[in-house]
Amino acid sequence: MDTKGKFIVFEGTDGSGKSTQMKMLFKYLAGRGVSCFCTREPTDSPFGALLRSCLTGRVEADEHTIAAMFAADRLDHINNGVNGIKKKLSEGETVLCDRYYYSSLAYNGGFVSLDWVAELNRPAMEALRPDLVIYIDLPPEDGMKRVARRGETDRYETIEKQKKIHDNYMEVFSRFGKGENVVTVKSENDKGFTQEHIRKAVDKLFGF
Repeated sequence: MDTKGKFIVFEGTDGSGKSTQMKMLFKYLAGRGVSCFCTREPTDSPFGALLRSCLTGRVEADEHTIAAMFAADRLDHINNGVNGIKKKLSEGETVLCDRYYYSSLAYNGGFVSLDWVAELNRPAMEALRPDLVIYIDLPPEDGMKRVARRGETDRYETIEKQKKIHDNYMEVFSRFGKGENVVTVKSENDKGFTQEHIRKAVDKLFGF
């Protein structure tokens, strides 16, 4: 009997609501008796902390450096022996992850060579592919309105960059998503409606 947990990734542009939807799914799965572990990228590790400082501008770094740091943070995220994704899955936990390598391809790959970013992330792709990728689709204009309400932005949170990243997601799913279980869910004004569509895909994955 396979006791390995499921690996579910949430993707989307900034303001799409993926973090909120992931928390809602966690509660739903817990209610179904599924043991879950929530995580995110950048991680809370020293790699991720430095990366967050770069994204907010507290530490200066160019796009190539940031792309390489994301790839390094991701490999540690997968393989860390204390709380890495592989370890959690092997212990039977279902891992819900806010962003994974598709974020690097869509974000970093929009501002430096996409092929180069893909090569950086190939070790992660070969090490661990998700059982389900949930892409929450929201027009960039609407996403930036939500971001503006937070009062703090990072290096990617401009309308021009978000439009480019939104388009890039479509390209990277086409190029790199073959054979993967990628489901696009429209971000509704009613969070509950969005969650219903997500649960349908998750129920299918678990066979509920």
